[in-house]
Amino acid sequence: MNTYRLLISCPDAHGLVAKVSQFIFEHNGNIKEAHHHLDAQNKRFFMRIEIESNPTHLLDDFKQAFTQLAKQYQMNWQMNDANQRKRILIMGSKSSHCVADLLHRGHENELEGNIIGILSNHNKLSKIASWYEVDFKQVAIEKATKTADMAKMMNTVDSFNPDVIVLARYMQIIPKSMCEKYQGKIINIHHSFLPSFVGANPYQRAADRGVKLIGATCHYITNELDEGPIIEQDVLRVDHSDSAAEMQKMGQDIEKITLAKGLQYHLEDRVLTCNNKTVVFR
Repeated sequence: MNTYRLLISCPDAHGLVAKVSQFIFEHNGNIKEAHHHLDAQNKRFFMRIEIESNPTHLLDDFKQAFTQLAKQYQMNWQMNDANQRKRILIMGSKSSHCVADLLHRGHENELEGNIIGILSNHNKLSKIASWYEVDFKQVAIEKATKTADMAKMMNTVDSFNPDVIVLARYMQIIPKSMCEKYQGKIINIHHSFLPSFVGANPYQRAADRGVKLIGATCHYITNELDEGPIIEQDVLRVDHSDSAAEMQKMGQDIEKITLAKGLQYHLEDRVLTCNNKTVVFR
């Protein structure tokens, strides 16, 4: 059986669930999984449905048939083939904890996608990429030649033809043009001290401040630095006995798990955006 994922965002209207369900029934589909949510404040309706269908009913046929219903209800929608694994490009710098975690998950087939490459502004990640037999590209970003280097970096990204880009502690600001080109397809991870402890040594400054919670935030990239729609977050309680180094180790563990969860939600087509927030159907 083929499995398709239908994602819908539209103005709220009476009978939407019934209309979509009836369409699936009339086109010989079977609802395998269904979620929906009404954002009362914005008066928008969100839906995610997994559809099982006979192999003779192709994705393009479903899309073409659904277009008329979608137009009637002013839907923003997409229908994806669940068997078509997404192409994942990982971007990193010197920190390897998130990169290594994703590579291992990919190696163990825990991700619903294929890691096609690692792109870094340093050479440190080349060894781990080689061990996992993943293509590695380095594009250094220098202050004196930053504009040209960024252009080279973006051309390298394009050459991978990625479906999703994961910033696994990539310590460069993504250019506006790249944010726009890959809107909703670039996922970032950072500690949850922002905006309190911006810049270097956040864990030391957090320890000096006596924080009681540390955490991580996984979000989509936008033109506004670290202000994109949040996909996943997690926290861990700490106290006065935890040193900055211990907090950093715990924080990196949270970053790994939070990024992996956020990426998996995206790969499984579980995330829809509304303004600057997300609806995540777990």
